[in-house]
Amino acid sequence: MATRITDDCINCGACEPECPNDAIYRGDIIYEIEPALCTECVGFHGREACQAVCPVACCLPDPSRVETEATLLKRALTLHSNDAELKAAAAADTFPSRFRK
Repeated sequence: MATRITDDCINCGACEPECPNDAIYRGDIIYEIEPALCTECVGFHGREACQAVCPVACCLPDPSRVETEATLLKRALTLHSNDAELKAAAAADTFPSRFRK
């Protein structure tokens, strides 16, 4: 499930530099997340980095875009096809993921 930014966003921008996929951008009114680029930080962090830094807790799972860990990892591997560390962690099944708590 891609993460989304709710209307509670205060436009602080804390989330944008934390995204390993450059999926977060400043929209017309609030920051937004491009769902096709969001991996919920699977492969990079044990939880969504945007959620971890958001001061108003407006980075939330989007219930209309439920995706599995496998789908999110595949997307991460596609987006970061030259990342040898990610590839090795994926092959060894040792990559960080919010699904692995």
